[in-house]
Amino acid sequence: MPNSSKSMDHKTYTAPKDLLKKKVILITGSSDGIGKAVAKTYAEYGATVILHGRNIQRLENVYDEIISAGYATPAILPLDFSKATTYDYQKLSETIENEFGKLDGIVHNAAMVSELAPIEFTEPASWLDLMQVNINAVYLLTHSCLPLLKKSNSASIITTSSGVGKIGRAYWGPYAVSKFAIEGFTQVLADELEKTNVRINAINPGATETKMRATAYPAEDKSKLTKPLALMPSYLYLMGKDSKQVNGLSINAQ
Repeated sequence: MPNSSKSMDHKTYTAPKDLLKKKVILITGSSDGIGKAVAKTYAEYGATVILHGRNIQRLENVYDEIISAGYATPAILPLDFSKATTYDYQKLSETIENEFGKLDGIVHNAAMVSELAPIEFTEPASWLDLMQVNINAVYLLTHSCLPLLKKSNSASIITTSSGVGKIGRAYWGPYAVSKFAIEGFTQVLADELEKTNVRINAINPGATETKMRATAYPAEDKSKLTKPLALMPSYLYLMGKDSKQVNGLSINAQ
C-alpha cells in the first residue's frame, strides 16, 4: 500500500548540490512555467534533463539557458501528446534507451485546461482532447518507459495533481476529472511498484503563475501568485535519494 511517511518537510527541503548527479530525467511540458523551472533546477543539481514539449523554439530556448549556465547538455524530444500514437511513445522510449541506456525519472507536468463550463455545455471534442493530454498521455508515456526506469538504481515518477482533483468543483469538468484520474493512477501504480526500484508520487502545485493558470483565471492578479521556482523544494525532494522510501503520496507544494 502507499507509504504515508515523510522523512522531512518537502516544502522547506534543502537539497545537496549533487542530488541528481548522473541522473537522466524526462520532464514533460518543459518549455514554460513549472516544467521549465523543474528542468533548469534539476540541471542545476546535476541531472541530464530530457526536455519535452510541442514548441521546438521554446524548448531550444530552455536548452540554451541550461547550456549557458554550464550544466550537463540536455536533450530535446518534441512530441504533441494530443496527436501522438502508441508507436510515437515507443519510439520516444527507444530514443532515450539508445542515447542514455536508462531513465531515472519522469516528471509528468504537461497538461491543458479547457474553458470553465458546465459539463452539460462541454463539447465532446474538447473533453476527449483534454483527457488525451492530461491522463492518457501519462499512462502511455509511463507504460513505454517503465522498462527503462527499472534499469535505474532508484527511479522516481512525479505526476501533477490539483485541488480540483481531490474535491470536485462545478465548471472544472474534464480538467477536474482528469486530475481525479491522476490521483487514482498514482495510487494504483504505487501499489504495483511497491517492491521495485521505482516509486511514484503526485504533487499539487497549487495556485502558481503560469500561462495555464491565466487561461482559467484571466482576471486574476498575477502578482499575488506563487512563482514556479518557489515550488522546487518539493520537486527536488521527490526526485532525490531522501524520498527513496516515499511511494504513493499526494503532496501539496504550497
